[in-house]
Amino acid sequence: MTINSKQCSVLLVNDGTGCSQRAALESSGFLVTETGEWPEDETAILSHHIVIIRIRSIRNAPMIAARLRAKPRFGRRVVIGLIPQSTPLRERTAALTSGFDDVLNDSCDSRQLIARILKRLRMVPEYHCLLPRRVA
Repeated sequence: MTINSKQCSVLLVNDGTGCSQRAALESSGFLVTETGEWPEDETAILSHHIVIIRIRSIRNAPMIAARLRAKPRFGRRVVIGLIPQSTPLRERTAALTSGFDDVLNDSCDSRQLIARILKRLRMVPEYHCLLPRRVA
């Protein structure tokens, strides 16, 4: 599936712990698919502009990001990791250098997450995804 001008879509891989960002993302205009497990079907991943992963163990983060970036046709999709607040700076840096575009605390600060997503989307204009206009 090729991404073209359409509503910005998010794949949210959430292990069921903590809170979900789904409601905030949807109220901001994102089309969200939330799953508790990694999708078996590769096209499920490729049909989204943004991939957000709640990282259970930060030691796995570099491997997860590197595998995602190595997938055929994965391209420059926005990949964000939600990690425990107690994660040391060295492990945060390792996650960033291995392929995550950003890592944020999994403390459910939806405004910060949405701001980071929008900032990253501006850097990949080839996706041409749109957010519906909000009605005041």
